[in-house]
Amino acid sequence: MSSPPLISVVVPVFRNAPTLLPTFEGVLAVRDQNFPDLDFEMVLVDDGSDDDSWQAMQGLYAAYPAHVRLLKLSRNFGQVSAILAGCEAARGDAVVTLSADLQDPPGLIAQMVACWREGSEVVIAHREARDDDVAATLFSRLAYGIARRANPRIPRGGFDYLLLSHRAARLLLSFKGRHRFFQGDVLWLGFPTTFLPYVRQKRPVGRSGWSFAKKFKYFTDLLLDSSYFPIRLMSCLGFVTAIAGLVYALVIVFAWFHNETPFPGYAPIMITQLIVGGLIMMMLGVVGEYLWRIYDDVKQRPLYIVEKAVISDTSLAHAPLADVRVAGSLSADQNAPAANTSQ
Repeated sequence: MSSPPLISVVVPVFRNAPTLLPTFEGVLAVRDQNFPDLDFEMVLVDDGSDDDSWQAMQGLYAAYPAHVRLLKLSRNFGQVSAILAGCEAARGDAVVTLSADLQDPPGLIAQMVACWREGSEVVIAHREARDDDVAATLFSRLAYGIARRANPRIPRGGFDYLLLSHRAARLLLSFKGRHRFFQGDVLWLGFPTTFLPYVRQKRPVGRSGWSFAKKFKYFTDLLLDSSYFPIRLMSCLGFVTAIAGLVYALVIVFAWFHNETPFPGYAPIMITQLIVGGLIMMMLGVVGEYLWRIYDDVKQRPLYIVEKAVISDTSLAHAPLADVRVAGSLSADQNAPAANTSQ
């Protein structure tokens, strides 16, 4: 007798010890009320937390060994890497990504699963509004406004709460590159997609781990990975500067023929040098960003390192989506205690 379809919920964890149990219980309640005929597992990925998150994760595993799988990364690799690590360890016929901070309502998973059963391979819960501070809201609007110019299908508020079919998840795992705009990769697949709007809630406990530096890094990845806008902007600025320089050169030649000096002193020369020099430095910086990313990818370092993986012998009989050794991860722990260790 074949086993029922399995829903995997991947949860990246970073300083979320107080909210892990409510998150699990919320998802479990949604499953029991809406799709009890399906199997369920939660893959928790500790992304280098420096609080008691790993201990809280082990407590969940001890209470629900058949429904919980644990990964501990060796350090903080970032949300996208943690999600990909969880997807590789997941065994579901569908994979849901969910934050562990209680800002995303677990109840939407019922609608996601319903859309998946109706044929959607990607179901995106996008932020129609968000109960965040003004700075975070403005930064989000700016970032996704730029992203939408490259891909109009990206929702205005962005997303990281979504469901992927088994096929979509496997294809995403095959993507290469360390500096990626995850949302753009998801939409690039072109699979049947359903969009579900929701209001992102205010974080009830603790502070967000998204520092300004991390947001700026993700914004840069968004800008460089989702479009050729920076390169084209450089080309346009170079073209405009060249035309302006040609016009100015003609003015100087005309003045020379009439024995006139176009401007007294060196001011116009200095202004021209400063403008052109600034443009050149800016363009070199953009080129440097691209070159650095190419160099970082050429080194082919893993996207993350799995220090520990705790998986129960009584877990449901489904195969993982991928062997974590294949798609860019590395296991640093050969003997995880009290459970099998996925390498």
